[in-house]
Amino acid sequence: MNRLLSGDLPRSRLLSILLLLIFLGLLLAPFIFPGTRSLSVAAKVAVFILLVASYDLLLGYTGIVSFAHTMFFGIGGYGIGIASAKLGATWGSLALGVSLSLLFSLVLALAIGLLSLRVRAIFFAMITLAVASFFQILASQLSGFTGGEDGITFKLPAILHNRLACYYAVLACSAFLFLVLLRIVNSPFGRVLLAIRENEFRAEALGYRTVVYRTAANVLGALAATAAGVLYAAWLRYTGPDTTLSFSIMIDILLMVVIGGMGTMYGAAVGATLFVVAQNYLQDLMKLASGAAKGVPLLPELLHPDRWLLWLGVLFIVCVYYFPSGIVGRLRR
Repeated sequence: MNRLLSGDLPRSRLLSILLLLIFLGLLLAPFIFPGTRSLSVAAKVAVFILLVASYDLLLGYTGIVSFAHTMFFGIGGYGIGIASAKLGATWGSLALGVSLSLLFSLVLALAIGLLSLRVRAIFFAMITLAVASFFQILASQLSGFTGGEDGITFKLPAILHNRLACYYAVLACSAFLFLVLLRIVNSPFGRVLLAIRENEFRAEALGYRTVVYRTAANVLGALAATAAGVLYAAWLRYTGPDTTLSFSIMIDILLMVVIGGMGTMYGAAVGATLFVVAQNYLQDLMKLASGAAKGVPLLPELLHPDRWLLWLGVLFIVCVYYFPSGIVGRLRR
């Protein structure tokens, strides 16, 4: 187990139990929580754990604030979507879509890194926001190629038509890539990234070319986000601007990283699970609570299901206030 987790053990009994529950919940979700909706939620949790971990590599370990992460997420989705829709539901078209999307993300992330990471953090954030906005507009306008606002619905090879097989394929890929990211941040390369985050000038003085390391982190994060986009599109068999390129998804990712705990990797698993589950089931819980509170003044109205976004926001404010270093950071203390 120590080698599997790259020597980075949870270092907290409560955190170990929580991570084990998340892992077992995802592994046994088709049997514990039968139904199409619950399986879709479990698949989204698995994908977003990888997506949030890839962003934590940038924000938590390197100190890079990027708003282009959903762009790479979208590139993965559109890569297999366009290839499968144009060339047919074959393994060859799937492999081609994955390869081209990863290659395109690599080149784009490398260009953004080399051209932009020399500037101050706020200017880099603005540049990535502009590039991501341009890509979202481009995806909406090129309707003949990308499906425009309607997106693309496509088919996959026959074996992936089985939802159970597709789910476990998504889960296995997400878990493997998460462990790869965990290995990266616990390598000498990862320790240099932490040094750059803490004091870039000192790391430069020690002989490390910070631009090279920051660019490498940007490329690795982009490739992992692209892989997450591939997995999400494969599960949905659809890709579109609202499912992968929306700026609201970028805000969600940022919230998951902060709530789970920046610079921990395990925070991605905790933050993504809590956020996605709350996003999908809080309204149902509030409906039950509102019905149970009938006869109590004001309470049924406050707990009305239509106000679920308000209470979701309150929960996040409470989490950030009481867990400033994230849930994982607090549990490790």
